[in-house]
Amino acid sequence: MREPNARIHLLATAIAMGAAIWLGLDGDDWRWIVAMIALVWIAEILNTALETLADTLHPAQAEGIRIAKDLAAGAVLVAAITAVLVGLLTFWPYLFQ
Repeated sequence: MREPNARIHLLATAIAMGAAIWLGLDGDDWRWIVAMIALVWIAEILNTALETLADTLHPAQAEGIRIAKDLAAGAVLVAAITAVLVGLLTFWPYLFQ
């Protein structure tokens, strides 16, 4: 795993899965956690694919490439923020039972 952000996502995945096991989430709540983990990983994979393709096809700096890469990174950020919010909504009731 050569992408630094992928390591962060791997750690977050392990924490979320560990918390879900520890708190004894029911099946419906597990579905939300798994869906959010998948969403973030899919966004990260697509971001890496776009960046790799752009760097291969156009190694020189170009404004359009920079914008495309920024937008792809922004999609990962939106996915990660969404996952955190869904995680808070999902885990909150279990923490205060």
